[in-house]
Amino acid sequence: MRVGPPIMMTFILVSTILGAGCIDDEQETVEITDMLGRTVKVPSKVDSIIGIEAGALRLIVYMQHSDKVVGIEENEKSTGAGGSAKPYIFANPDLLELPTIGPMHGGDAELIVARKPDVIFWTSTDVTKADDLQAKTMIPVVGLNYGDLNKNREDLYDSLSLIGEIMGNPERAREVQNFLEGRIELLDNMTRELPNPPSCYVGGIGYRGAHGVLSTEPAYSSLKFVNGNNVASSVGMEHAFIDKEKLIEWNPELILIDGGGLGFSLEDLGDGSYDSIDAVRDGNIHGVLPYNWYTTNFGTVLGNSFYIASVIYPESFPELDPVEETDDIYEFLVGARVYADMAEEFGGFRKLDV
Repeated sequence: MRVGPPIMMTFILVSTILGAGCIDDEQETVEITDMLGRTVKVPSKVDSIIGIEAGALRLIVYMQHSDKVVGIEENEKSTGAGGSAKPYIFANPDLLELPTIGPMHGGDAELIVARKPDVIFWTSTDVTKADDLQAKTMIPVVGLNYGDLNKNREDLYDSLSLIGEIMGNPERAREVQNFLEGRIELLDNMTRELPNPPSCYVGGIGYRGAHGVLSTEPAYSSLKFVNGNNVASSVGMEHAFIDKEKLIEWNPELILIDGGGLGFSLEDLGDGSYDSIDAVRDGNIHGVLPYNWYTTNFGTVLGNSFYIASVIYPESFPELDPVEETDDIYEFLVGARVYADMAEEFGGFRKLDV
């Protein structure tokens, strides 16, 4: 797989001071092409940065540059309604002490200028918005594509590579890519030849807020990576709210509940409507960590996979320790073993009583 988009690098002397936080007079710059196809001049040495929109701060942490962040969006400090489901914040609590640069989904231009970053990294944006913010702040704005671990994996890797080129550590982008690919390959190798996985359903998936058991994901990566049998896969959407009757018809042998929707889901399952489902009747309901807060926490996705493997193939992996595996993943990606923090907030990996 390629690592990063083609990046044009030209050293230029900038002869004017554009404004607060902008490139200084005669500062050496590098001309890059961002993920939106824009040509952007950034300092050849970047000492301060800001990440805005969903996932930008997470990618910065993955690339080991939390020490260069000078401000964060207000919602990154949120601890309510699943707002703390962010391993990168648990691992780097100093980020919470930084000044606020405005609300989620882009911050505030004046507050960003006040922090004087050398570069602004922005996910989930477009050319018009990126150009507009750059014009308002006179600070280089670099557009990123956050990607995912499924069909848009290359976008993720290209964005990491672009950050690495700008920050001067392209080798870290390769390390993260190799780590993620290695874990996905390991999970596939562990489970590919195992026969007759139980029928599974995943409920309580967060989608612009917390939801109950009927909120699901047909392409749920944590189950897909262990070659599980997702009864909702036929729905064919990235996210779906299904009918109660459909879940009863599917009759899964195992139900997985995302920790972000745990309370709502247990209330749903406990009202008697689902008692005919095999998983409910047999008590085969398990909690997994919430992975979706301000877009996907990739480390949590992979950690969940190891736990799910231990649940659906218990005889094949008697020695598998999903907590240890998850902490190894967190340590590599965000710099600390924060499973205990996530478990304290959401209950962790466990069998649930309805």
